[in-house]
Amino acid sequence: MMELCALDAIADGGALALIAELEGHRHPLVLVRRGNQVWGYHNRCPHFSVGLDFRPGEFCTYRRQMLMCAHHSAMFRFEDGHCVEGPCKGSRLDAVPMRVVEGRVVLVG
Repeated sequence: MMELCALDAIADGGALALIAELEGHRHPLVLVRRGNQVWGYHNRCPHFSVGLDFRPGEFCTYRRQMLMCAHHSAMFRFEDGHCVEGPCKGSRLDAVPMRVVEGRVVLVG
């Protein structure tokens, strides 16, 4: 397991950008949080393969439940990355398995 950040580094209902080394390559990730749960995804919209942030590391979240692509307004659920609205409706973000251990977010796998 690789430690990514403290749980408190991610605002409750918010998102955080990170770069993680996966299988020997650096990947931009976005972590979203609700309470004590954290989900991680590759920071790439499935519609047009661009980052989800509107400025580097700055994301839009809607009602602390959805991550919004800043470029196409696609809306992705925190818990499964499924797109429920926008040009890529029905697709999903590429998940990266993680969990919270003693207040720290760790990459699993």
